[in-house]
Amino acid sequence: MNGKVALVTGGSRGIGAAIAMALAEAGADVAITYVRGEEAAREVVAKIEATGRRGLAVRADAADPAAAVGAVEETCAAFGRLDILVNNAGVGAIAPMEELSLETVQQLIDINIRATYLTTQAAAVRLGRGGRIITIGSCMAQRVPGPGGTLYAMSKAAMTGLTKALARELGGRGVTANVVHPGPVDTDMNPADGPYAEPQAAMTALGRYGTTAEIASMVRYLASDEASYVTGAEFAVDGGHAA
Repeated sequence: MNGKVALVTGGSRGIGAAIAMALAEAGADVAITYVRGEEAAREVVAKIEATGRRGLAVRADAADPAAAVGAVEETCAAFGRLDILVNNAGVGAIAPMEELSLETVQQLIDINIRATYLTTQAAAVRLGRGGRIITIGSCMAQRVPGPGGTLYAMSKAAMTGLTKALARELGGRGVTANVVHPGPVDTDMNPADGPYAEPQAAMTALGRYGTTAEIASMVRYLASDEASYVTGAEFAVDGGHAA
């Protein structure tokens, strides 16, 4: 990936930070977005730069349509191009559907669906042949193991439709689009030793949480030249959650 430029939304922590580092270690210059946690974002940039690559932290609230588009524009202004977009930013809402307020519904749709679409729309016109669009979905887009996940599962299932349509729309330009569905992954938002960890791990065939590095490894492959004939596909990195 030497000489390529990547943008990872929500890249200041967790899965996003691991993806940013994996791409930098593979040779890409990497921009990340964040909403809060400026210090964490700067730490990720410092680690990117320690690999010898250029890093950039862009404050962009995915709930703001202008910010979603602006992150692409700022990345291109700073690095002169864009080759890889990783749509990682997202929020969750697990609760009985009758308890979800209109505000919660709107926020989740704005961030998980609208922002992903707008960021992708802005990036698509800048991606040249060999460009990559990789979107982070969820294991709940393929299998919902219990009640309370209606809104979240809907938003992540939308990523599959987006990806398949993008593959058709951009394939003639040599741009690929794929979606990665992580299972339960050990992050600060959903720690492997947290109160909900045991039942989540039990839902997987392997009986454990995944690591951010395991998700990042799949993204790195899909962003590489080795995956040039892979598009419109779903990849479950979920420990057998959907098995």
